[in-house]
Amino acid sequence: MSPLLQVMVDAARKAGDEIEAIYGAGCATQIKDDGSPVTEADHRAEAIILEALGSAYPEIPVVAEEEACAGRIPEIGERFFLVDPLDGTRGFVNRTGEFTVNIALVEKGVATVGVIYVPDSHRLYYGEQGEGAFRSVEGGAMEAIQVRTGPASGLTVLASRTTAEKTAARLSHLKIAEFLPSSSSLKFCLLAEGSADLYPRYGRTMEWDTAAGQAILEAAGGRVMALAGEAEAGPLRYGKTDGNFENPFFIAWGR
Repeated sequence: MSPLLQVMVDAARKAGDEIEAIYGAGCATQIKDDGSPVTEADHRAEAIILEALGSAYPEIPVVAEEEACAGRIPEIGERFFLVDPLDGTRGFVNRTGEFTVNIALVEKGVATVGVIYVPDSHRLYYGEQGEGAFRSVEGGAMEAIQVRTGPASGLTVLASRTTAEKTAARLSHLKIAEFLPSSSSLKFCLLAEGSADLYPRYGRTMEWDTAAGQAILEAAGGRVMALAGEAEAGPLRYGKTDGNFENPFFIAWGR
């Protein structure tokens, strides 16, 4: 593990420990201007990550969700971090366990390094361009993961619980065996470890929602493609300051 990746992993785990402590005790929920929930856990986890990244790599700007939502966005260059301190806040509030900590490094528009930590299960995923993707196993050891080839019996498609029916209608041209409900950036991890084949997103996402997952999935042999209508329009890219870091619709594939 490179020194930079180690810093990212340590920051994600430390933030995850704080999230899990608050999860156990409970906390109040507020609604942001965009209608999404935010909690004390989001803010405290983000502060931990910002301090860790800033101390180790002060020369690399950090674009973090809650800071960005408050209008505090640093000037970025070709290299910057993207942070979602608590992806799946609704899962946190509803106590489903399906929430994650996401940290990614972007270089020249490409998410090259990604870390996703799942506080409730203590599962860790990470990937680095050219170095492969990995997940933690029982005992804390790491094992390599890779995407699978879609089974002849049909694809397993990941979708949120609220959008599966609409998603099915848009994928009628594909042979689909099942829809698997999943929340947050865990969908990228399921693709990367070969548990599913396809994750289409026809809804609003921000760059900090996807960068870590894309880095891990691509390191495992998959791809994430931006959509223009129903057509793939090249890999999903980052640093879209003119669009306030909002993503287009996209589709993520295994092999």
